[in-house]
Formats: sequence, structure tokens, C-alpha cells
Amino acid sequence: MSPPARHPADIGPLEQKHLQNPNYRAVADGTQVTRTHWHIASANGLGWGFDGMDGVIFALISPLVIKEFSLTVPEYRSGLQISLFIGIAGLYVWPWLADRFGRRTLLALNIALFSLLMPVVALSPTFAVFVIARSAVGFALNGEWSLGSMLVAETWPAHLRGRVISINRAAWCFGASLAGAITGIAAAAWGWRVAVMVPGVIALLAIYVRATCPESPYWVRAQDRKTRVRAALQQGLPVSDEDRAWFQKADRIGLSQLFLPDTLPSTLVALFVACCSTCIFGTVGAWMPYYLSTEKHWSTEEYSLFYVCWGISGFFGLWLAGWLADHVGRRVGFIVTLIEGAIFLTAWIYSDSHLLLWIFGLAWSFGFLGFWGPSTVLTAEIFPTRIRGVANGAVWAVAYFVGFVLWPFATVALQQATGSFTLAFLCIPVFMVLMALGVWLCVPEHSGKDLNAISV
Repeated sequence: MSPPARHPADIGPLEQKHLQNPNYRAVADGTQVTRTHWHIASANGLGWGFDGMDGVIFALISPLVIKEFSLTVPEYRSGLQISLFIGIAGLYVWPWLADRFGRRTLLALNIALFSLLMPVVALSPTFAVFVIARSAVGFALNGEWSLGSMLVAETWPAHLRGRVISINRAAWCFGASLAGAITGIAAAAWGWRVAVMVPGVIALLAIYVRATCPESPYWVRAQDRKTRVRAALQQGLPVSDEDRAWFQKADRIGLSQLFLPDTLPSTLVALFVACCSTCIFGTVGAWMPYYLSTEKHWSTEEYSLFYVCWGISGFFGLWLAGWLADHVGRRVGFIVTLIEGAIFLTAWIYSDSHLLLWIFGLAWSFGFLGFWGPSTVLTAEIFPTRIRGVANGAVWAVAYFVGFVLWPFATVALQQATGSFTLAFLCIPVFMVLMALGVWLCVPEHSGKDLNAISV
């Protein structure tokens, strides 16, 4: 369903200013796909690619960092959790700023900060400095993909939204694969510090984002509407009940907005999806290289190569999930990938055969990474424009705290109690099956709907 045509009298002063930019004009009507749409999708894909590169590089070098700084597993876990906890603040702060100042400039700033901070991590003389620098990188990076996903959701036509966001999310897989190649070559030959230094060369991509991506029309129009209603109220002019009610909510961007009667159902659904997503990913994201290194006895080169192939397989899972989300429905995209991933992950955990570890490993990555497509689509589209940034930031901040700060205590406790990560990894398919059941019962269907038809 496309948005209705707009009368020139409805175009506010801020949008008139933005309409002078040809890139903004290219996305303003929300119906035709233009070159600018592809620039926006590319920028979001780059954000996800950097996220994959960042997370996987640090996961792959974890055995090397533990060895160099003479750490125990609990000590490394604690340092990782400190950096994750600080990174969680970035998940909320950047989208919060985006609701006030727009999506585009902040996205470019995120990319530049991430790129410039990675070499700082590489130069860390102690583990304490490593944790501080890693925390700064996480704070910068964690706003990047959420800003990009919102910009895609607010510019691309509704019938393509699921596929584009999912395929953008799939760029995480290419980032993960590139991280595997970087670590397999650079870390194996010259050490982990060289591997961390490599992503620092991407800072110039921020210029590309700033030059080619326009501001979100949804955000621009919301600002004009606030300005118009505020001026009318101050001058004592008549204001419709709809505008008055909307302004009372839109003029106060804060966490309380998530618990209003019209947004609370969306908040609960988004929290469920996001928290399940991070708990499912938390163990694999942090400990798979260590698990393969210590319990399956794989070398740095081999588990790095595995990550390259694992990421490529996940790309196709995300592509399928996005296609299903648009053509069949959001819930089907979730459930197909969750169940597939749960089955093959269980088989992988119980495999001792070297060949089967590769076969089942690539098979479970298809669904394990694939379900993140519908997950990211849902949180980007379910909230009204007036608080889309704040709501996304709050939901994913809570989810990261649950899945990447609290849940690792259980993961490491299981490893310490049993001497193996096997039981911790077996919790993942259980979470996936439970999430599939919850999605079927609770997640609304937004396929093909304009954002304002979902929530205003």
C-alpha cells in the first residue's frame, strides 16, 4: 500500500528545504525505486558489514587475546561484558539523537568513529586498555545499524521493505566472512593486533554516506508537523483533536512513550523478539571460536576459514527470510529459519566427525543467521515515526543487556561446571524453538503496509 499523493500546501518549510536536494526528491514520494534508494541500502549494508566485521574479528582473536594477556575464561568474559555494557549505551543514545536531529548525519558520524577507533584497540598495551578501547568502539558502532535500518524503512517502498532490510542485514555475513579472512591471514601470520588494525581504513566511507544519502522523509514531515501544531497552539489558532493528541506525544520524546496504550503492545512484541534474538546469538557470538579451538581442536586458520563459509551460508538464509517476509509473511520468515537452524545446530553440537562439523555448521548458519532479517525488519517498522529511534534504541539496549551481559554468566557457569561449552550451546536450539512458538502466537503481520498504516 503506497502513501497518498500530497498537496503542495501540505509541504512544510523543512521539507521545502530538503526538496532542493535531488537525493531527497528521489525518495520523497515513497513509490519508485531510484538510484538514491540503492545508495541508502548500500549505506545500511555497510553498517551491518562493519558490525559483522567488528564482532567476528574480536570473537576470532579471543583465544589469542586470552593467551597474550594470560587471562582466564571468566576474566575475559568480565572484560567483554564491561565493553558490551558500555556499548549498550550507544544502542540507545544514537537513535535517541536521531529522533531529534535526523538519521543521515549521525550515520556518517558513526562510521567515521568506528573506523578511527579500531587502531586504538590494536595499540592496547594492557588488557584494561583493550577493554576501554573496545568499549569506545562498541559505543560508536552500536548506533550504526539501527540508524541505517530506520533510514531504509523510512525511504524504501513498503512492498520491498522486508527484503531490503533483510538483505542489508545479510551484509553482516559478508563482514563476518571478511573478518574470517582477515583473521586467518593477518592474525595467523602477524598477530591479532594487525587483524584489528585493518578495518581502520574504511573511514572514508562516511563521506559516501554523507554525500549520497538524504534525510528520511518521514522524519522531516514529523518535524514540520510538530512545528505547525506548536505554532498554532502558541497563537491560539484552532487545532484538530487528532493533531493535538499526536503533538502531546510527539513533543515529548522519552522512554515513557513506549508504555502508552497505543505503543505498549508494540513494545512488548519488539522486546520479546529482540531479547530472544540476542540470547540465541550470545553464546555463538562470544564463544564459538574458543569452542572450536579448545574442544574441537581447530587451528586459527581453520576456524577463520569456517567463519568465511559460515557467513556466506548465512547470507542466503537472510535473503530467503526477507523474501518470505514480503511474499508470505513476517511470521513465516521467522519460523522457517528458526526451526531449520535449531535442527542442524543440535546435530552439529553432537558431531565428532570433522566433515560433519563443516556440513552441519554451514547448514545451521542458514537459519541461525536468517531469522535476524525478520527480527530487524519488525523492530524497524513496528513503532511510530515520532519515537522510532528512541523505541529501537531502548528495545535493543534491553535486549543486548539480557543476551550479551546477563546470559553469558549462565553460559560461562555451565562451562565451568561441566568443563565444556556443549550444554551452553544446547540451550540455543531450545531458545530457537521457543521463539518460533512465541512468534507464531504474538507477532503481528505488517507485510506490504506503509509505516503510517502500522502506527502514527
